[in-house]
Amino acid sequence: MPARPEVLEFLATRRSRPPKLMRPPAPDRDELLALLTLATRVPDHGKLEPWRFVVLSGAGLARFAAAIRARAAETGQDPAKGAGSFEEAPLVVAVVAVPRDAPKIPEIERTLSAGAVCLELLNAALASGWAATWLTGWPAYDAPFREAALGLAPGEWIAGFVHIGSSDAAPPERPRPDVPALVTWMDG
Repeated sequence: MPARPEVLEFLATRRSRPPKLMRPPAPDRDELLALLTLATRVPDHGKLEPWRFVVLSGAGLARFAAAIRARAAETGQDPAKGAGSFEEAPLVVAVVAVPRDAPKIPEIERTLSAGAVCLELLNAALASGWAATWLTGWPAYDAPFREAALGLAPGEWIAGFVHIGSSDAAPPERPRPDVPALVTWMDG
């Protein structure tokens, strides 16, 4: 396979865009379906498709943000931390991890596949010129809320909320890991 320096350059320089820097437009339905198709090109041992998508935009996204604020009032959570990013981004894709009965496939492999879908969607959006970020937060972990607000079945959970929109603002840089300090070489 030939080297793809443009892909390596993208990976070396890619940066998520916070929702507070996002504005409309967001991908239309056809553009988003193309991004979701790319997102599903991930390792998936057993071809289980242990994930699905819930797309939040327009009035649906506004209702979801309002539901977060209402749940925050009930539970004492910070409504701004829960709802803020959903009020700023013009489109959010909830990547839902779906349990599948597969005794021969370790659960961790299904979990990692759902995480890989989140990253693949994020990178596909960024590579297509959209502003995007992958977040979770307490709304992802509140089972009664996610079941009521997103219609998740028992056992389903949120692997991530991928926020997508437009932005001209440069995203903030952050410190990067000291990779040599994280590597153990076992070659001798």
